[in-house]
Amino acid sequence: MAYIKQESYDQEITDELAGHYRSALSLLGENPDREGLLKTPDRLAKAMQYLTQGYQMDAVEILNSAKFHEPISEMVIVKDIELYSLCEHHLLPFIGKAHVAYIPNGWITGLSKVARVVDVFSHRLQVQERLTVQILEAIKEALNPLGVAVVIEAKHLCMMMRGVAKQNSYTTTSSFDGEFENDRTRSEFMKLISANLH
Repeated sequence: MAYIKQESYDQEITDELAGHYRSALSLLGENPDREGLLKTPDRLAKAMQYLTQGYQMDAVEILNSAKFHEPISEMVIVKDIELYSLCEHHLLPFIGKAHVAYIPNGWITGLSKVARVVDVFSHRLQVQERLTVQILEAIKEALNPLGVAVVIEAKHLCMMMRGVAKQNSYTTTSSFDGEFENDRTRSEFMKLISANLH
């Protein structure tokens, strides 16, 4: 399941979305026929399809596509996975990084697939809390590991550009399962990623 390519957008969806965005521009007091905005509804329609393409992707399938039997049980950590998502409350971006770890139970997956799982769920309308749990649950379902840990730290433009307008605040969420519910294991994981946290 590859990412949407420029030439593969659904034209019917693009046209319908573009019509709505054109109306929205008019309602906001703009002239959608002026030169600078003439192609904006079409561009926005395609951008939204790209930013929400995670609905057409299966995270468990991605993990299973590169699943290998290995008799190891040491912690695997993929740190600093960039993520870009849209807050479902205002459709404004939140931007940050995810740290994901699992302890294999006979199976591992390609490291890039862990990053792809983050992309699958972040390319949907989201709240950070749910995003964190969805990543954990996908890895748990596909690999049945001894434990999974996910920590996400992000800046939310809905807090920065509107409302309380706090530009320097970060939101950190975490989810732990299995061996990571053990204080010692969780502490080891947090120590290994702590240099990357604010």
